[in-house]
Order: sequence, then C-alpha cells, then structure tokens
Amino acid sequence: MNAYYNENDPKAAAWLRELIKEGHIAPGKVDERSIVDVKPGDLTGFVQCHFFAGIGGWSYALRLAEWPDNRSVWTASLPCQPFSAAGQGKGKSDARNLWEPFFDLVRACGPVTIFGAQVKAAIGFGWLDRVFTDLEATGYST
Repeated sequence: MNAYYNENDPKAAAWLRELIKEGHIAPGKVDERSIVDVKPGDLTGFVQCHFFAGIGGWSYALRLAEWPDNRSVWTASLPCQPFSAAGQGKGKSDARNLWEPFFDLVRACGPVTIFGAQVKAAIGFGWLDRVFTDLEATGYST
C-alpha cells in the first residue's frame, strides 16, 4: 500500500475503497477519522497522503498526469464551507476550517510536494496568504 486516504464521510470512504479495488486510484488505506485525530506516526510508510480525499480525485488526476504511485506527494482539498456560499461566512472561526490540523501534520512530517485546492472566496478571508506564509516559514516554496 503506497497511499493513505483520509476521508471522514462514510459514503466517500466506501467509494475510495471500491476505486482502489478496481485499480482506478493508487492502492492504499482509507482512514475515516477526522484529520484532528490523525497523528504523524499514522502516516509512516505511506508514499502518498491524500487528505479530505473525497472520491480520490487527486490520486486519479496524478495518474492522468503520469505521476507514479510510488512518487511522494501530499494532497488536500480542505473544506470550503468556512469561505463559500455553502457555509455561514465564518472564515477562520468556523470549526470546519481545518488548515491548522493539516499544517501541523505538514510541519511534523515534511512532505516534499504538496498540492491543494480551495474555493476562490477563501482569498477574501486571507486564507491563501496564511497558507503561503505558514508554508514559506517552514521552508516551502509556494
């Protein structure tokens, strides 16, 4: 197993397992816990880590881009509700703003490459500036 998939929605997690079984995405383990419960040691031995994995879009896209399953990468499509019309516009104060727990794992594990996605509205909340500042402060280029 090369990949770790973190997805706490049971239906999406079930899809991930089926996509893995059918060979559509990198073989791996699906962890249904919240990211706040994931510890750095839980990620030991995985080459790829996909957080907020949904139905494996990042793994599938990486394969389409000819990124090998055995090449190190972390991906995250952090929840958009704190910033989008789907939420209540609470931004950083929304409990669904999970940048901090994700960034704690990044700091602890130091993945070489990270890809991420967020809705455009997050820019108005200063989210992207914070992500860039946090990553650059730990030595990443953004």
